[in-house]
Amino acid sequence: MRDEARRIAAAALEGETRYDGSPFVTHADGVADIVTDEIGLPESCSAAVYLHEATRIHRDIDISSFPQDVRMMVEGLNKISAIKPKDTRLEAEKYKKLIVSYSKDPRVSVIKIADRLEVMRRLDMFPKMVRDQKILETMLLYMPLAHQLGMYKINSELGDICLRHTEPVQFRAITNKLKATEKDREKLMAEFIEPLKKKLSDAGIQYKLKVRTKSAWSIWRKMQVQKVPFEGVYDVFAIRFIIECDPDPVLEKDLCWKVYSYVTEEYEPDTKRLRDWITKPRPSGYESLHITVKNKQDSCLEVQIRTVRMDEEAENGHAAHWAYKGIQHEAATDRWLQSVRDALEHPLDANPEDLPAPPDREIFVFTPTGELRILAAGSSVLDFAFNIHSALGSRCTGGRVNGKAVQIKEKLQTGDTVEIQTRKDQKPSRDWLNWVVTSKARTRIKLELDAEERKKAAEGREILERRLKNWKLEFPDGMQTEYMKAHKFSSSLSFMAAIAKGEVDLGAIKTFILEKAAAQQLQDAALEHTTREKALPYSNTGEDILVLNAKNVKGLDYKMAACCNPVFGDDVFGFVTRSAGIKIHRISCPNAARLIERYPYRIQKVIWQDNAAAGSFLATLSITTEMEHSVLPAIMDVVGQFRASVRSFTVNENPRAGTNEIQMRILVPSSMELDKVISQVAALKQVVKVKRQ
Repeated sequence: MRDEARRIAAAALEGETRYDGSPFVTHADGVADIVTDEIGLPESCSAAVYLHEATRIHRDIDISSFPQDVRMMVEGLNKISAIKPKDTRLEAEKYKKLIVSYSKDPRVSVIKIADRLEVMRRLDMFPKMVRDQKILETMLLYMPLAHQLGMYKINSELGDICLRHTEPVQFRAITNKLKATEKDREKLMAEFIEPLKKKLSDAGIQYKLKVRTKSAWSIWRKMQVQKVPFEGVYDVFAIRFIIECDPDPVLEKDLCWKVYSYVTEEYEPDTKRLRDWITKPRPSGYESLHITVKNKQDSCLEVQIRTVRMDEEAENGHAAHWAYKGIQHEAATDRWLQSVRDALEHPLDANPEDLPAPPDREIFVFTPTGELRILAAGSSVLDFAFNIHSALGSRCTGGRVNGKAVQIKEKLQTGDTVEIQTRKDQKPSRDWLNWVVTSKARTRIKLELDAEERKKAAEGREILERRLKNWKLEFPDGMQTEYMKAHKFSSSLSFMAAIAKGEVDLGAIKTFILEKAAAQQLQDAALEHTTREKALPYSNTGEDILVLNAKNVKGLDYKMAACCNPVFGDDVFGFVTRSAGIKIHRISCPNAARLIERYPYRIQKVIWQDNAAAGSFLATLSITTEMEHSVLPAIMDVVGQFRASVRSFTVNENPRAGTNEIQMRILVPSSMELDKVISQVAALKQVVKVKRQ
């Protein structure tokens, strides 16, 4: 059946090619292989793949000789392929419901996931605009759908591909760290199993032991949600027992709990983190015992216990039943297809904890012209306006969501179409900060509020200085800070602005100064002297840059690698060269993976000193701006506000895109100072994008 279907597809698609020039039928070949070899669907599904590609455009091709279930799958696949998420303004759940309505046979949904997996594996061939759209669709639709159906292995692979293209530096850093710590994980597994070997052997339990390492996508998501670095993700890997036994439910549960008892006898368990998905499997059908234990070194380890059958299902979804020895093909197929149908039609019946959140907790909103904008969940009409343009946000008075007039604080949902309404005399108020969640909106609102507050603060400072002169009193910084703290002023700016607004009793300030003057006269003089010393100009000679303490390499020279230019505070490692001493690389350096993999014996662990030395590090910034002359001095002004100095500055115009491409090399004392520069440059109105090279 498959061979005949491929013959028809090859004839129908003759002359059609993909973006890389290969015959289009190779796409169908790849999907069919995934469907049969990786997921385990029957031959009729791979035949449907070929016939779908043949009839998607050539509707007149006769496929009446194929079984009815195959023709039904082809019809569903053809209908789904005609849906364009951007055109239909569909949010994820509605899109999935539409797939179900077109899928009289639920295997169609699984075939669509296989189709998307093949596309994502060849993502590099597509133009950037097409690539970005496919990444967005994958994160919004196909990954949640794969997770919902228990196809965790495919879901992880799709996530890794998306992360590699959207966050390449983060992806390299995580994968390089996983490679660098691989031997440590293997050693930990060997030490863990040693005291359990005899007990398991005496009990006659046959098992395989392997380390389950989280995907880069899963690690990155946990880093974002928990706001922790790579080292703060404690369950980067888990030790997994895979028990070999007959697929008998009673026997499987009994053996899993026996292994659990042996593990918890030897190691201290954290019972709060026990997850019993054997007694009550997840809605997706996932079965496993999870427990977190402490080893002899007081390190927390996640231990997973399951049988071979359970592991097959967890890796590949319920279709793995079909490939597992001893299970009747027809019965397993019927059970799994029903579970797919239930999961698609009743997603809310599942435990919310078992369903994935939208990627990065984002929503997807459309402009009236159909342009897609990505915002943080909980964003309002005001967030959307600032996302379009800062000036539009500042003048926003409300909007229309899906044709209905709403206030600026109205919360948006995925799939909404939003039109912004403005007024020339509109200005931001402090209440706006309570109605926005995106950093861009908050930053722009604060900038405008601060501009007004700075104007008031200048008036207030002038009033205070005039009064102090009349009183012939001084109000030194230390005393002023104490007064502000007592009266709950968070900054000098707000304090001075309050004076201008008449919200501060100047007589109370005079009384405070007189009461404190005698007792604090000597202390104020010393503090003033110290303040003067600390206010000396920063010396940025750029010479003392050797602030790295490389462990066990005393006497050897080391220098910063020119390929990635590490800065104090970056996550780094050392590479011992043959003639140039030790080169220090960032862990996210494009060359890091090759060096760690090919020359592990030449990798040297290094650490930064506790405090940065009085030197500087060279960093290169790539800045894309609008073609406005005022942006260049604005960038220079921003750099001048920090402990940074410009070494070189080149500008290339891009008339077609209407932008300037600027490359700026600066000296900074640390990564923290560099982050400040990048953040403030990115906040400039005319700046489109800033990234560190």
